[in-house]
Amino acid sequence: MSYTPVAADVAKLRNTTGAGMMDCKKALVEAEGDFEKAIDILRKKGQKVAANRADRDSSEGAVIARVNEDNTLGVVISLNCETDFVAKNEAFIELAYELAEMAIFAATKEELLATDFHGMTVADKLIEQTGVIGEKIEIGAFERIEGPYLGAYIHAGNKIAAITSVSAKVEGADEAAKAVSMQVAAMNPIALDENAVSQETIDKELEIERHKLTEEGKPANIIDNILKGKMQRFYKDNTLVHQDFIKDSSMSVADYVKSVNADLKVTGFVRVALA
Repeated sequence: MSYTPVAADVAKLRNTTGAGMMDCKKALVEAEGDFEKAIDILRKKGQKVAANRADRDSSEGAVIARVNEDNTLGVVISLNCETDFVAKNEAFIELAYELAEMAIFAATKEELLATDFHGMTVADKLIEQTGVIGEKIEIGAFERIEGPYLGAYIHAGNKIAAITSVSAKVEGADEAAKAVSMQVAAMNPIALDENAVSQETIDKELEIERHKLTEEGKPANIIDNILKGKMQRFYKDNTLVHQDFIKDSSMSVADYVKSVNADLKVTGFVRVALA
């Protein structure tokens, strides 16, 4: 039986990739409904699609980032619910912030769920709130980061949050870490630098670009050289330290951090976003 995509799947693929509706529909048919495969098909056909589509997503909720007092440990969590109406409720957001503060002292999501919350566990509190609100309430994402100095950013509306680590607690480190966290939230890098990109991602990107170059009729003996340039561009667009700094595109993120302090470097980041 041939696969026929439903409108919701086409819309999801279109929202994720930015490709046209008919192109998305054809890609889903060719991929027989496999969402990730459909994205690769669009990319192979030359569609301009973001390399990273693996946002930590869930339907609705609030994403909160918090760091400890000495800025060496931080967490980003999402408190998920079913509707935007609940997600915007003041009491729901207050609960998300309170849980994020508690999460600083938990090593894992499971440990957070077992933590005491005013006489009951966090897990029991979420069950209680599910009964009160009438929607499923749960901890979705739980991302923990440690580093020499951390800065956090929560985007307006509590849908995206990020924490960045820089290499030292020096003058300007606070501003730099927060500015780069804003970059992370906005630009969604797939890795810190080229050395942190998985081999699987590199192999897939090479396969896609090689396919496009072959389709364009490029001679086999020059494709490898072209691919080197393509991969350099890929790293520039998709790895944090090489991306253009959003507040000043004349410099990279790494150059911006160096402008704050010559010895300062970005050492890590975490990011969580709702769909």
